[in-house]
Amino acid sequence: MAPSGEDPRARRLRERADPARGRVAFCAAVFVGVFSLIGARMVQIALFNDGGEKGSALATVGPIGRPDILDRNGVILATDLSVASVYADPRSVWDAAETARALATVFPELNVEELTAKLSTKTAFVWIKRDITPRQHAAVHDLGLAGIDFRQELKRVYPNGRAAAHVIGFVDVDNKGLGGIERAIDTTLADKVAHGEPVRLSIDVRVQHVVEDELAKTVQTFSAIGGAGLVMDVQTGEVIAMVSLPDFDPNHVMDDPAENRFNRNTLGVYEMGSTFKSFNTAMALDAGVSSKDYFDARGSIRIGRFTIKDYHPMGRALTVEEIFEHSSNVGSANMARKFGEDHQKSFLASLGQLEPMPLELPERGAPLYPKNWGEVAMLTISFGHGIAVSPMHVVTGVSAMANGGMFIQPTVLMRDAKAPLPEHRVLKEETSSEMNRLFRLVVEKGTARKADVPGYPVGGKTGTAEKISGRGYAHKTLLSSFIGVFPANKPQYAVLVIVDEPKGTKETSGFATGGWTAAPATSRIVARIAPMLGVEPTRDPNAAPPVVAKADSEADAVMLAQDH
Repeated sequence: MAPSGEDPRARRLRERADPARGRVAFCAAVFVGVFSLIGARMVQIALFNDGGEKGSALATVGPIGRPDILDRNGVILATDLSVASVYADPRSVWDAAETARALATVFPELNVEELTAKLSTKTAFVWIKRDITPRQHAAVHDLGLAGIDFRQELKRVYPNGRAAAHVIGFVDVDNKGLGGIERAIDTTLADKVAHGEPVRLSIDVRVQHVVEDELAKTVQTFSAIGGAGLVMDVQTGEVIAMVSLPDFDPNHVMDDPAENRFNRNTLGVYEMGSTFKSFNTAMALDAGVSSKDYFDARGSIRIGRFTIKDYHPMGRALTVEEIFEHSSNVGSANMARKFGEDHQKSFLASLGQLEPMPLELPERGAPLYPKNWGEVAMLTISFGHGIAVSPMHVVTGVSAMANGGMFIQPTVLMRDAKAPLPEHRVLKEETSSEMNRLFRLVVEKGTARKADVPGYPVGGKTGTAEKISGRGYAHKTLLSSFIGVFPANKPQYAVLVIVDEPKGTKETSGFATGGWTAAPATSRIVARIAPMLGVEPTRDPNAAPPVVAKADSEADAVMLAQDH
């Protein structure tokens, strides 16, 4: 009923409007319902579609950002940058051939025929070019081509180039880790990497550059095929530097040969020669033998078809101290005989020498040794033959010799100073002290005199192993090394330098053993990194390096023979 006094004309307009309002409301409800269904279906396709045309629904979803990788001092070693990439929806391309020719004017490296074929398909998404420059982005935009568009992606960049490449690793075009810590971030470390938090390595990039520089110079000087270098904090197990040469640039992985990505420090396993005598000597001392006890070092040892002999036989019984100083194979073998195969194998196992070394890097080599650990194996292993381990095994084991007798699980990640160390005792403290004295003796009087540094006393052991060739050894193909600790009176760091197949020079009278190649390189490394690491130079005259007169050629020859 119309309100009283309502104008008749107004009443007629109101009566016509009531049905119109109803129809408008109905139409609105229908539109809301339809678009809700469409929206729900789009969400379903984007989130749950596992079929259909490749890339059609997920093409607009970019890669997940990776955490920054930092060195121990906060220097950025790897980070993500946003870059543009160009793609096409072939269904919207007007003329595939014409579009391909136009794009080739911006990207001349593209094959026009192949690109035309890609643009002629019925798929919804194909890549044209990824990681383009701003200039290329503008040029493609100005072409105004139908079906061509851009998307922002994340590109991994490594500001320090080749530095620590084997530790950091690299990624593929989709930002997926393919090596080193980059791969570990996606696999074994995935649950440990906090979202948005950087991964901090134990590497000190300053030390890394020094080791890379000195190792590269040594490899070049001795025309070697490669080399390896490690610096470890013996008190924490942290790897401060790790160098494997030849190396690669993770920014341009494909520009270097694939073999350059091989990490000699963790994946390569080698017979390490006389550096292994450190373990044999520590085993004897820890079992109660005195460094003044004598063992037969006369002549040679014949066992089966094998003959064990010294390169510079002393012709008499030697004390444990002398066996280590003169690097006697015969003396070392007779020391091992005193304890037997089982004791030797158990001792090396406690040092982690018989299993892949636990480390965050996926590239880890398994040691090689005889299944039948008999007498021959026991004798040859005592002086570093018949067993092949990685350089990481050696530096970790020697760190336990030097740090008071604790085996500490190595790491390439910076450790929390408040967290307990993953360690266990393998030597008595007094054994460790005696080993440090013997290490120092080798540098003062033995085969490693060229490793010493004024103000930073170094201790250690040289090694020169003939590389395996076929069923025997190549007598002129050497793996020369030196494992050192400093400061020798209270070791804080261990340094291992390996030179692969060095050739003697005029300056070394043709010799290429560890005392002439790896030991001098270690000296230069220690002199440069000790101040960086806050190691105070010692003023103790008892710890100062001795003044050694220039040796004549005969004395040099004796030192070289002992170096084995």
